[in-house]
Amino acid sequence: MQEVTKITNRTATAASGEKISILAFAGDISSTSKEAILAAYHNVNNSTPKILLDFTGIDYINSSGIAIIIQMLLEANKSASGTIGIFGLSPHFKKVFTMVGIQKYAKLYSDESEALKEE
Repeated sequence: MQEVTKITNRTATAASGEKISILAFAGDISSTSKEAILAAYHNVNNSTPKILLDFTGIDYINSSGIAIIIQMLLEANKSASGTIGIFGLSPHFKKVFTMVGIQKYAKLYSDESEALKEE
C-alpha cells in the first residue's frame, strides 16, 4: 500500500532577497496525489511568483505521479508569472526526471541552498 502524499508549504528568502514558496513533499506520489498536489500548487502560486518543489521526503514516484508533476509544470509555464525549481531528488529520480524532459519546464538543483542562491 502506498503512503499518502504529505505536502507542507513554507516560505524562504532567496539570495536576491525575493520571497520563494517551498512545497515540501513526503511519502509517495501517485495518481491518488493529484488533487492534493494541484491544490497546494494553486494555493501557493497566488502568493509568490517563484516556487521550489522539495522532494527530499519522497519515497516513491510512479509514472502517474510524474505525469501530475508535469501537469503542474505545464500550468506554471502557461502563466508566465512564475517559475518553478526542483531540489532534493534522489539520483534515481533525478535521472528519471531528466529522461522525461522535466528540465524543459523546471530547473533541477542538488539542494535547497543551491536553489536559493540561484533563484
